[in-house]
Amino acid sequence: MKIEELRNLSREELLQREKALKDELFKLNLQRYTGRVEKPHKFGEIKREIARINTILNERKENN
Repeated sequence: MKIEELRNLSREELLQREKALKDELFKLNLQRYTGRVEKPHKFGEIKREIARINTILNERKENN
């Protein structure tokens, strides 16, 4: 998702998205340890999106 799309989501939606991404990252790590990662570029993409979500949540916390 793009940063503009993430900024339009509510806090609850961001937290749900973050949880889903962490679950996906966990599954990718399991694939890594079994040696069957089909899309290794997804690691960076998922981590980056989690960081974007955390940044938005922290910005909103500071503004309130």
